This record gives sequence, C-alpha cells and structure tokens, in this order.
Amino acid sequence: MPSNMKMKQPKSGSNLIYVLIIALFAAGLFMIFNPTDGEMEKVNLDQFIQQAEDGEVAEIEVLDNRINFTLIDDTKQYAFKEPDSTVNDLLQDVPENIRKDISIEVVPTDGQRFWMDLLITLFPIVIIAGFIIFMMRQAQNSTNQAMSFGKSKARMVDKDKPQATFKDVAGAQEAKEELIEVVDFLKNPSKYTSMGAKIPKGVLLVGAPGTGKTLLARAVAGEAGVPFFNISGSEFVEMFVGVGASRVRDLFKKAKRNAPCIVFIDEIDAVGRQRGAGLGGGNDEREQTLNQILTEMDGFETGTNIIVMAATNRPDVLDPALMRPGRFDRRVIVDKPDINAREEILKLHARGKKLASNVELRKVAARTAGLTGADLENIMNEAAIFAARENTKTISMTDLDRAFEKVYLGPERRSRVMSKEEKKTTAYHELGHAIIGHILPKCDPIHKVSIIPQGMAGGVTWSLPQDDSSYISKGEFLDDICMALGGYLTEEIFFGEMDRTTGASSDLQKATNMARSMVTQYGMSPLGATVYGEPNREVFLGRDYGHVRNYSESMASAIDKEIKTIIDEQYNRGKKLILDNKKIIIDMAEKLLKKETFTRKQFLRAYDEAVAEFGGSKPVNKSKRTKK
Repeated sequence: MPSNMKMKQPKSGSNLIYVLIIALFAAGLFMIFNPTDGEMEKVNLDQFIQQAEDGEVAEIEVLDNRINFTLIDDTKQYAFKEPDSTVNDLLQDVPENIRKDISIEVVPTDGQRFWMDLLITLFPIVIIAGFIIFMMRQAQNSTNQAMSFGKSKARMVDKDKPQATFKDVAGAQEAKEELIEVVDFLKNPSKYTSMGAKIPKGVLLVGAPGTGKTLLARAVAGEAGVPFFNISGSEFVEMFVGVGASRVRDLFKKAKRNAPCIVFIDEIDAVGRQRGAGLGGGNDEREQTLNQILTEMDGFETGTNIIVMAATNRPDVLDPALMRPGRFDRRVIVDKPDINAREEILKLHARGKKLASNVELRKVAARTAGLTGADLENIMNEAAIFAARENTKTISMTDLDRAFEKVYLGPERRSRVMSKEEKKTTAYHELGHAIIGHILPKCDPIHKVSIIPQGMAGGVTWSLPQDDSSYISKGEFLDDICMALGGYLTEEIFFGEMDRTTGASSDLQKATNMARSMVTQYGMSPLGATVYGEPNREVFLGRDYGHVRNYSESMASAIDKEIKTIIDEQYNRGKKLILDNKKIIIDMAEKLLKKETFTRKQFLRAYDEAVAEFGGSKPVNKSKRTKK
C-alpha cells in the first residue's frame, strides 16, 4: 500500500447504529404480524357466543385461534377459541335468521406463522451477533489507537493547495528578506550547492505573540511551492514516557518522504527549554523529546532539502544546543510593526470591507503604536461588527475609534451600578492623573478621560504616544511615576486620608515597578551603572523566584532606600501640582460627572476654560515624546 494512503477506520458508533436499525426493523415486523389490541376489549368465549345468539355481533374475523369481532354498536372485542374447534361449531346454536346477518372472514395464517416463528428464532441471534461485532470493532479501534499513539500529529498542507504567500504578509520587511533565501534554496538548491554553500537547517522566528510568525512560515512554504508540516510544541509531549520522541521520529520520517518540504514547530519553547533545570532533572519526558529533535536535525543527509522552522516568544529559555550552528543557526526577528507597517497591515485586513470616505488608515496606524498585527486585525474586525450592529453600509472612523478603544482597554461596562460617591471619587481620581499628565512635558498626550468602568478598571485615563520608539529616558520615567501617583494624591487632598480608596492600588504598583527598574536595571540612580539581580534560568520556577539576588543585604537596603526616594520626590512634586490646580480640578470634575467621558478635544477645552477662569499651571509644550 502506498505510504500516502490511509486505511479508513470504521467508526465505533456505526456498528451500534446498525444493531439499532436491525432491532427497530424486527420490532416493526413484529407489530405488523402481531398488531396491538389497541382499543379492543378481551372477552371470554362464552360471552362471545351469548352475544352472537342475541344478535349483537355484526362482523367476525378469524385469525387462527383468535376471534376478532365487531358488535352492532361498533364496539370491537376479541376472544380465543379452542385449537380444534371452528367458528361454525361455536355458532351452531345461533338462529339462522341471525347467523345470516353476521359477516364471517377467515384469514389464512400459515405463512404469517412461518415468518413469525422464523423472526422469533432469529431475532435474539441477530442481537447477540450485532453486539459481538460491536465489541470486536471497539477492541480493534482501541488497538489501532494504541498503535498510533506515537504517530505525529503534524498537519500537512499539500503544495497543490492554496497557501499564503509574502503578498499576504504586510510589514515585516526585514524578516521577509531573510526568508527569501530559504525560498530560493528550496526552489533552486543547485545554485547554492554548486558554490559549496550550505543553507541553514533551521530558522527560528522570534517575536511577540501576534506579530505574524506562523503566517511568515506558511508564506515561505507557499512561495517555495513545497509541502508544509505544521505542529505545536505542546503536541509532542504526553503523560506516557517515550511518546514525544516517537512522534518526533515519525514527523521527520514523513518529512523525508515528502522532501523538499518545511517542518514548522510553533511554540517550540514548550519542548525546547533548557535541559537539566527544575525538578524534572535529566529524565524528564520533555527533555527526551528535545534530545530526539536535536538528533533528527543532526541526521539530515546532504540534499534532503528539509527546512525546519520554529517560532517562539521566549528565546531566552531555549536550550543552547538548539541555537548552535547546524540546528537553528539562523534567527529571524519579527518585531512589532512601525507606523508604515501598521498602515500596510490595516490595508491588508481592510480588503473585502466597505470603508467610509472619512476613514484614514494612516491616522489609525499613528495612534496604534505598540500593537501587533493580530491586534490590528482584531480592530478591523471589531469595527466591522460595530458597523453591522448599527445597520450602516460602511465602516466609519467612529467605528474604528470604538474598536481601537475596545481592543486596547476592553468593553465599557455601563450596566455597572455606581453610587454618587463612587462616581465623584472616580472623577477626581482620573482627573488627578489627567491634569498631571497634561502639565508634565514628558508624559504622553491625554486621549480620553472617563468615569465609566471599562475592562477591569473602574475609570480610565488614557494617554497615547505620539510616535514609535524603543527607548525611555529618565525624565520620562519620573514624569510617568508622578502621573501614576496623581489619582492617589487627588483622593488624599480632596477627600482626606480616611476616605482614600483601594482604587489606586494598581497605580502604586506601576509607580513602584518603574522606580525599581530605574534603580536595578537601568542605572538611573546614585547607586551607579550596575545591574542588581539577574534572571534565573530555572524554567520550572515561578515568577516570584525568577530573579537571583546577587547583592548583599546592605545593598538591598540601599536599593529600597533609592526606590523610596524616587517615589517620595514624585509624590511631593505631584502634590504641589494638584494643590496649584485645585480649583481647575473641581471645575472639571463637575463637568466630567455630567458628561461621564472627555475626549481629547473636550478635555483640552474644559482645561483651557478652567485656566482662563481660575488660573493655574500651563503645560509645557510637549516635544514629540516617544515611548516603547
């Protein structure tokens, strides 16, 4: 049998269905040959004879020993006679004038009796035989499943089926350029082998979730026109020892039969984590699977033309043996898209969607810094859903704004009941963030302020970066910490220490984390250009144990002191800003309680009106502040 042909396994449920069909058929025959009594009344033979003599019987039907008869009032009854007697014998005492008015019909029953006897004999045999066949098939299926337990679960996309190409991948220009060589090798291997060149055996795609790593791998296979084997790293490992290694061997065996081809392992960190770590030791099933992957990649003969591609968002936890030359020796970075790439991605996902004339995808791309391709696809889809919900024929800019907000912050929870005091506290809290963020020069511009619960937050102060950047300055850190403390400070100043709420807990956590990063990671403190603490590579340990403390107790005390100093300085700085703009906050809070939401334009208008009436801090002209 050819290797690409599969035996069709019978479905376990089909045999049971056959048995049920036979049983229903037999029951039907039984009902045909032995009709139910229905509304007929059973009487004894003497009563039947007496009714006949009295002239009450209109019709008689004889079926072997059974007598079905109908009275003149249409009542139906039946009785049973002796096997050797006849109806004439029974009715011999009936007067002739009455007897001639009775319709008598004798139904032959010899054939029916034969079939009925046969059915009664065979029916139990059929049921037992069907049950035995069903159990045998079940056992056979279980055996087949056990035998196929070690088979690879990789899904093969044939080269003849439509596949993705580089045209379906927007952005990621550098990554596509890196992968063009792989495509060219699969198409023209002699071009490289004639020069003595070796194409990398493995290509590792590294990037955040949703950046398009899997799509790029599919595009490579589509461009090269070769079979594509797709499997997730988690599909290798089971609870039984040796299954993962067996599946790896089977996967690469199939790949060799279909060469040239591409083997793509998604989320390879599920099996490719550093060996010898944690509680599993060297006997861990996951490690045995990884060892088999390494062995198979080393076992490729020259000219097999098999490219192993893998994707991960955790390259730091991968085993070094995977990264050495001869295995995954080429690393392709698939980064989050910049503004130009985001615009291309939005245009790609806008295909087949009717956009209104006022839609400017460039503006959408400008305000979506930091989002991935998957996020942008979700935004376009949510915008289409919003438009359909409103029964409009096109997707407007408003739909896109609402979709962006939903993806970024989560849906609004307008149904949540809030007391007047809660709304008031939320309004002052959010304006504390917004006022400080608006005044300080290195904070991102305020995009929205709302007291409507959204996502997991009870209120929202949303600021957006003006453009893309990969770096954050010390000044940006300090301004952001001060802004994060704004809600906490506003509650303290306007409501007193005893009425301060738990709403600032996430803000305090955010401020503390930024201060700690400044001191321990980025050298932005008097402690100097030193990194304190290092990541722990023990992959089975939780996040609380994810860092190794490589400094003394006295240095730990100094770190804590510097963190507190940063927090205290920004606390005092923010407190002064809140006190200087107290009347502005009161005025804007009243307006926010009525409107519930400030857009950027509404916020700026309300702030300028309050400053014109009460005076206050004027914000420094913000340079283009960029932030990761």
